[in-house]
Amino acid sequence: MLTYLYQRQLFNGTVLIGSNGKVLYKKAFGIAHPQTRQSLTTSSAFNLASVSKQFYTMLTMIQKEKGKLKYDDPVQRYLPSFPYPNITIRHLMNQTSGLPEYFDIAEGNMILLDTLTNRSMLDLLAKKKPTLVFQPGEKWEYCNTNYTTLASILEIVTNTSAEKLFRQHIADPLKMKNSYVYNLTLKSFPDSRVFGFRIEGGKAILNDLVRFDGIVGDGNVYSSVEDLYVWDQALYGEKLVKKSTLQEAFTPGKLNTGNDTRYGFGWFIDEPGKILSHTGGWVGFGTIIVRYLDRKETLIVLDNSSNFFAQRLIKNMWEGKSVTLPTTHLITNVQVIDGSGQPAYPASVRIVNDRIRDIGALTPFLHEQVTDGKGNVLAPGFIDSHSHHGGGLQKDPTAKAATSQGITTIVIGQDGDSNPVDSIKAAINRKPISINVATYTGHATLREKFMGEDLYRNATQVEIDSMKMLLANELDKGSLGLSTGLEYEAAFYANRDEVVDLARVASAKGGTYISHVRSEDVQLEEAIDEIIEIGRLAKIPVQIAHLKIAMRSKWGTSSRLLTKLQQARLRGINITADVYPYTMWNSTPRVLFPKKDFQNLASAEFATRELFDPSASVMVRYPGRPSYEGKTVSEIAVLNNETTPHALLRIIRETPDGATIVAPSMSEMDISNFLRWEHSNVCSDGSMQGHPRGHGAFTRVLGKYVREQKLMAMETAIHKMTGLTAEHVGISQRGLVAPGYFADLVLFDPATVDDNATITNPTALSSGIHYVWVNGQIVYHQQQTVANFSGKFIPRGK
Repeated sequence: MLTYLYQRQLFNGTVLIGSNGKVLYKKAFGIAHPQTRQSLTTSSAFNLASVSKQFYTMLTMIQKEKGKLKYDDPVQRYLPSFPYPNITIRHLMNQTSGLPEYFDIAEGNMILLDTLTNRSMLDLLAKKKPTLVFQPGEKWEYCNTNYTTLASILEIVTNTSAEKLFRQHIADPLKMKNSYVYNLTLKSFPDSRVFGFRIEGGKAILNDLVRFDGIVGDGNVYSSVEDLYVWDQALYGEKLVKKSTLQEAFTPGKLNTGNDTRYGFGWFIDEPGKILSHTGGWVGFGTIIVRYLDRKETLIVLDNSSNFFAQRLIKNMWEGKSVTLPTTHLITNVQVIDGSGQPAYPASVRIVNDRIRDIGALTPFLHEQVTDGKGNVLAPGFIDSHSHHGGGLQKDPTAKAATSQGITTIVIGQDGDSNPVDSIKAAINRKPISINVATYTGHATLREKFMGEDLYRNATQVEIDSMKMLLANELDKGSLGLSTGLEYEAAFYANRDEVVDLARVASAKGGTYISHVRSEDVQLEEAIDEIIEIGRLAKIPVQIAHLKIAMRSKWGTSSRLLTKLQQARLRGINITADVYPYTMWNSTPRVLFPKKDFQNLASAEFATRELFDPSASVMVRYPGRPSYEGKTVSEIAVLNNETTPHALLRIIRETPDGATIVAPSMSEMDISNFLRWEHSNVCSDGSMQGHPRGHGAFTRVLGKYVREQKLMAMETAIHKMTGLTAEHVGISQRGLVAPGYFADLVLFDPATVDDNATITNPTALSSGIHYVWVNGQIVYHQQQTVANFSGKFIPRGK
């Protein structure tokens, strides 16, 4: 297993496994320094990171036995400037003090030339007096400040530096020849010191100590696997302290309530009396020591390559648990368009499990799966910020409509209509899917929950308060924010104050607001003013869903509208938009009656003049009369020997349960302007059936607007489908081709990529999409789905 990991740049380090004082396995893999390429040995000394903590508790126990301190002494007894009178030494060792992390405290006080020390850290605590995270003993929370403070106490009590204390009381007595304290305040280091590194572009790059590393206590003890086994064996006897003293280190700490924690003095108590362990991770170092007390077995793994695979896998293997080795996949010979908007560049991309591991001039590992990109474009998987594909996932879990156009993440819960987060997760667990799903919480759904069918009015304050509570709960579970469909009747009668109240809840939780605004035609200007005002009052990022001008006499005014949006941005309102690349929309024909006067002939006449083209508008769903599906409104008028306004009234009258129409009512010039706006991203607003956008929105942008019309550069278009979209909706670690990001990727041919879906053939698959990966697994290849079902629910910020 270790050889496999080493050959794939997933392990570089040393391992020792011992039993009853005898070494069963001991081996070194790789290099001690990325520049000198010196080989590691089992006597090489690694930075132990947080495994160092157990040595500082041992030094504390030694001083306690000497009568120099007591565990329940307040820290202030030894450090008078320490600003927290109720914190004791025991709180520090048990990680129950409530202190905040020193990294957060120190970073804002340091310049690039500074090196943090224990003294400067104590001075910062005294000066800033940061608020405790919780009261001492109230709860357990891992915090490195506990142990830097502990080291400072030891130095004061003994009037000796930490490095000398370690040598005098631990390293020398136990003859640990390659163990020592080292930090950046010291002028030299032994030859055995190992340096951390990371792999970048296939090369080893130094990833070692930083300006925090003048400090000791929480880390910066160096040791080898051989010395650590000596240390481990010494803990079975009384070479350093009495057994009774040592036993307390291996006993879970207690909270003020009397409840146990799972942490002793510098040790995690995995199973009381049976298993103790500690891990460490800092810069390029990853470490672990596990002691199986009942079997007297010990496992030690030290890594300096910024990897953490071996620690977990070896521990699981030794404990008889199932082990799955990480898989790697190299995509070679591609032009990477990384989603940031930057120019394309030639490279190879390596995937490890579900994430991108490395990018550059990479060569295949032994027996590694390789995909030859043949010079095509590799981009982040497209993120559809406004999707209705979720409704068809139970029927088609491959999500072919979406993945076939390069979409790897759909954002649902749109237009004010959503399902609970728990229901979405449960559905994915029951029936795995091939695409990622994120969701908003719908305003109309909240209204229906607490107002029933009585929706044609303002909500009461009691109802709003109930909605706010449910929205907050959904946000805590991962909802992206609040969505509204204010043009639709379930929300049309809600006033602005109701929406702002709910938007403030989303804002407080770090969410966003997306809205199908109250009017996209007659009162478009007022609707845009409203969403801007919601953003201002709620202090929340706001996004206009499928930005359009859907009224003939207002066509050509997109520049004026974009100026208004830009002015709002200059006032500090983070307003954005998504856009789909079609002149025709897909919705209920009821939206053609802005006044909600569905029997008014004059309104129907106005709609046929201004709001849609009845001769090109197709009924895609007509409950009760399937023979009308696929026919235009004009054709239905001819069939009934009536005018088109009368036919529109007929459609409304005959489909009280809802019909669906695809209707053209936008101009190409406005769409182009909206797509070009630097704060707009691409969406589909599509589903598995109906409007061709459900199968072709993203490839249409790449083919028609990029390659043919040259409306924007390919890199800009990809940015609007990936990185910018992730930013707008609040998703991280997706939307870029970058190390550490999830491996949602699409490989396509820019010369042939195109949409093929039409009104008459809305499910035709796109051309030019060769591969689609979702979380590292191929889910689509050359117009065929691949049943890997690797999709996940994506919570806000993830």
